[in-house]
Amino acid sequence: MTAAPNDPRVKSHRVFLLDDHPLVREWLAGMVALESDLDVCGQADDPGVAFNAVAEMRPDIVVVDLSLPRGSGLEFIKQMRASHPSVRLLVLSMHEEATTAERAFRAGAHGYAVKRQSGAEIVEGIRTVLDGKFYASPSLAAQLAGRMFADKAARTGRAEDVLSDREMEVFKLRGRGLSTKEIADRLGVSVKTVGSYEARIKEKLALDS
Repeated sequence: MTAAPNDPRVKSHRVFLLDDHPLVREWLAGMVALESDLDVCGQADDPGVAFNAVAEMRPDIVVVDLSLPRGSGLEFIKQMRASHPSVRLLVLSMHEEATTAERAFRAGAHGYAVKRQSGAEIVEGIRTVLDGKFYASPSLAAQLAGRMFADKAARTGRAEDVLSDREMEVFKLRGRGLSTKEIADRLGVSVKTVGSYEARIKEKLALDS
């Protein structure tokens, strides 16, 4: 039997999930399924696959992780804003630093939630973003407000304030011990490109190596 258009069982908002952990996707999909007006229309663990799927499935919102084994969550957000500006974007990340959230918002995200939040809070974030508003987890909102009023001079020279999004990703991956080739494979770029990023990082941070 087909539900009538005004039937409350009809799902009115389509949600797409981009996260490399199957358990996280299953957990989030289960939460969304409990909501009468939300429906998971698709999911992926690869930003390239997700980008192509969005064009076909036409979700209202994409919930995206930033740390992905192939590609970059930040680059995915930028591509989405350029190609599908009407689609809302909510970051769901394990990273709870204000600087990471700032980069996500600058890339074009409409909201930033963290994985340690409760299911109800994350659903609230989804609804807030779908309503056309911006969302930040309570702890991040406080951090962002503090940074807004911080002395700008005190932040000058810090890596997170002088490096571009890509440079910061390379910097963090190198700090985790990944080789140049491993970083290139992770970000989907050439070894030469990673070398160029590292040269700029050394110049900006006045490092010898």
